[in-house]
Amino acid sequence: KVLAENDQLRKEADDLGPRVELDYWKKKLSKFCYLMEQLKSPDVKAVLGVLTAAKSKMLKKWRALDIRITDAANEAKDNVKYLYSLEKYYDPLYNSDPVSMLDAIPGLINAIKMIQSISQYYNTSEKISSLFVKVGAQ
Repeated sequence: KVLAENDQLRKEADDLGPRVELDYWKKKLSKFCYLMEQLKSPDVKAVLGVLTAAKSKMLKKWRALDIRITDAANEAKDNVKYLYSLEKYYDPLYNSDPVSMLDAIPGLINAIKMIQSISQYYNTSEKISSLFVKVGAQ
């Protein structure tokens, strides 16, 4: 169910700021970290042991799900890391008047550009465009 939700398109209002993006990925990270903990539990390991001993065909599906969960957790972790790095740049958008926030814009744009060039997951045009829309809305 969590993977199915993860694959769905996000629908958001156009007037949300960049903090919403960070909150979204933090919630996602929390969900997937919880799932990863569950996958490492003794009960799950015991079930996997039984499936392995029985040479079950379900192991192939299990491994595929495990890979998808791990990848989604890594994506969320990576995105949270990079979005946290933007926080100091977009805080003035929330806490300053329009004239004062002008000084923060070049640093914010450069930080987003850096994320787009370095991030393994957040470097798609859709994600960067969505982030710029949120920055513009704020």
